[in-house]
Amino acid sequence: MEKVPMTPGGYSRLEEDLKRLKYVERPAVIQAISEARAHGDLSENAEYHAAKERQGWIEGQILELEDKFSRAEVIDVTKLAGDTVKFGATVILIDEDTDQKKTWQIVGDYEADVKSGKISISSPIARAVIGKKKGDSVEVAAPGGAKTYEIGKVQFV
Repeated sequence: MEKVPMTPGGYSRLEEDLKRLKYVERPAVIQAISEARAHGDLSENAEYHAAKERQGWIEGQILELEDKFSRAEVIDVTKLAGDTVKFGATVILIDEDTDQKKTWQIVGDYEADVKSGKISISSPIARAVIGKKKGDSVEVAAPGGAKTYEIGKVQFV
């Protein structure tokens, strides 16, 4: 069984999402199904079919999150160190064409959020920088063409 790397923050969010689905969403959809059944004929009851569809989605999400939860390997980034890029590292990349700096933290797939500067370990940028050090130049295949970055800083916070 393949482990899923995760930061402590990502693990907490996963736990919160699972609890919300199990103890808030699931009971709410069961109540909605019960109320829709009370309306009579189920064959033409749109509320009933929508609630059943929602229930199926919720149960699928619960199974998926429980799987991730059981395979989670929590890695405390604050205990990591070194000058080589690895899971949990916060990396400052400098675009070699524009000198624009971007800061990314490499996290697990579940907790990736580009808007907050967290990229998945399986993303093209993360795959390109893993194993590299400050000062190294990396080429990343991007949708708009290849981009070249210099690793400006590697830190673990």
